[in-house]
Amino acid sequence: MLQRYIDDLKHSTGASLRMTSLVAIAGFAGFIALGFACAAIFIAVLQAYGAITACLAIAGIFLVVAGIFAQVYAIKQKRARERAAAAARAAARAAASAPLIDPMMVATGIQIARAVGLKKLVPLLALVGVAVGYMANRSTSSDEDEDGNVDGPDEAAGD
Repeated sequence: MLQRYIDDLKHSTGASLRMTSLVAIAGFAGFIALGFACAAIFIAVLQAYGAITACLAIAGIFLVVAGIFAQVYAIKQKRARERAAAAARAAARAAASAPLIDPMMVATGIQIARAVGLKKLVPLLALVGVAVGYMANRSTSSDEDEDGNVDGPDEAAGD
């Protein structure tokens, strides 16, 4: 059984090494081809327009390529930041609900309910619920006053 895992590991490692070497050879060949293409473009522009124009043409081509890669990098960075922010928000939501499902917190709540008594705890919880609802309604209405309180047309016109 262990020998089979070792053989699978050897096979996957060998395949990965072969694929990596093929990609490295292809990259090197692509680099050489790019060099010869740049040389050909340079010679063609050199014969037609001169040395300075040929140098500027090659520089312009590489500047455009660098700009494209910089734009791709910026987009990737923005997406990574958005994913990190979404993960942070999800972690914050999970952390906020964690104390409610923590076994120690549930056990403490049960002990408090037993100590105070269920008949005394129900009205207390109802009072807390009403207070929380009142505070939530109050904060919502104050937000609407700040956003929705627009002056009338006469006051806006300056009369």
